[in-house]
Amino acid sequence: MKTNYEIRYAAHPEDARHYDTARLRRDFLIETLFCANEVNMVYSMYDRMVVGGAMPVGEALPLEAIDPLKAPFFTTRREVGIYNVGGAGQVRVGNDVFDLDYKEALYVGSGDREVVFMSNDDQRPALFYFNSATAHCAYPCKKVTKADAVVAHMGSLDMSNERNINKMLVNQVLPTCQLQMGMTELQTGSVWNTMPAHVHSRRMEAYFYFELPDDQAVCHFMGEPQETRHIWMKNQQAVLSPEWSIHSAAATHNYTFIWGMGGENLDYGDQDFYQITDLK
Repeated sequence: MKTNYEIRYAAHPEDARHYDTARLRRDFLIETLFCANEVNMVYSMYDRMVVGGAMPVGEALPLEAIDPLKAPFFTTRREVGIYNVGGAGQVRVGNDVFDLDYKEALYVGSGDREVVFMSNDDQRPALFYFNSATAHCAYPCKKVTKADAVVAHMGSLDMSNERNINKMLVNQVLPTCQLQMGMTELQTGSVWNTMPAHVHSRRMEAYFYFELPDDQAVCHFMGEPQETRHIWMKNQQAVLSPEWSIHSAAATHNYTFIWGMGGENLDYGDQDFYQITDLK
């Protein structure tokens, strides 16, 4: 197995206005999350969020404590939210083993123990997408499915944004320190997410797009509301959203995305909205 990581530094919004396409993609886009028998991570200086993916094929993959953490275990001072977006698999946390099927999630609280990813079938390997935030106390590990989620049905087909927001690893469902994660599923014929656009200055966010056909693409919008930029993305890619940035997208096909937030506030509704006609 192999663990890969890179560090992404935070950008001032006035500097980001001058980034060209290559710089935007280098600083915010996470292109490769899943490779056989690899754990790939980005350590972001936006609220010190870690965004990663693991694809176990024929061997178990430990979630190693990468050097920037300066800790004996990955979870020594961190909580982790994990979604399986592939075949059936398992996550072992210390002596406990959790079965995760497609679109099921697991919250892992902080503590000194090993986290290991495993697939049930190497022909259909599990794909574990995870976000991790710093944690000031330890909460119990818990598996969460869509049946446990707080579901908000929003939008309409007329507005091309009919979707179900499955709030799964959020404080209405289970206690967390600062990590909040959920999964938004767009209905057939809908392509827009997160409209009207908003920012939340007390927490950053990461989006992971999947269930997008390989020959289609999603255009992710970011930047200050009146200085927007875009990044074209493919299936199973993620993007970082600074606290000063909007985070929205339109695609050439409907899709699903997982959102994860870290910061000082757990209030999902703490947002500053912007009218669609005011975006520039």
